[in-house]
Amino acid sequence: MPKLNVLNQTGNTVAELTLSDYVFGIEPHQQALYDVVNAQRAAMRQGTHDVKNRGEVSGGGKKPWRQKGTGRARQGSTRSPQWRHGGIVFGPTPRGYAVKMNQKVRQLALRSALSYHAANGQLKVVDSVSIDAPKTKLFQTLLAGLGIEGKTLIVAQTFGENEMMAARNIPTIAFSTVSHVSVYDILNCKTLVLTKDAVEALEEVLGND
Repeated sequence: MPKLNVLNQTGNTVAELTLSDYVFGIEPHQQALYDVVNAQRAAMRQGTHDVKNRGEVSGGGKKPWRQKGTGRARQGSTRSPQWRHGGIVFGPTPRGYAVKMNQKVRQLALRSALSYHAANGQLKVVDSVSIDAPKTKLFQTLLAGLGIEGKTLIVAQTFGENEMMAARNIPTIAFSTVSHVSVYDILNCKTLVLTKDAVEALEEVLGND
């Protein structure tokens, strides 16, 4: 079973934590990771694109000329697609891009992402993440104590307002609660920081297939 040191906010070891092999020690499943990340990125799309078809374009109620006898092609409306200012044929309309993903595949991908960071030494476990005031300097001191650089995702059960306010000026820091952590966010960071209670919650949720 993989073991990690539990750090305090100054970077000192306060305990040792044995991680679950089933959650943090599996061989990452590449296909599950690919499918879930694709599905999550698809769900991020707004899908609000829209064009006007011939029924939505204003005007065009009058027949341009009579049906027969002019020598020209018959026309029923000046808003037909072949006319200038006419409607658009087969253009994009509002739609959802969400893709259904089985729960077992999502859980496998999440366990794969966690195991990937654990195997590559990119996972840190801390006892807690808290500061006394909503000041960026205090949060930067916390990051320096933990030796954190680059894109970082911090996962905990809950976050206080001080931490959220202090880190919003640091573009490389992202927060996520255990209940909303996503595979895409985990793979999109260089360092994954979990609080001890977040590790316990993840092992409880993902421990039973």
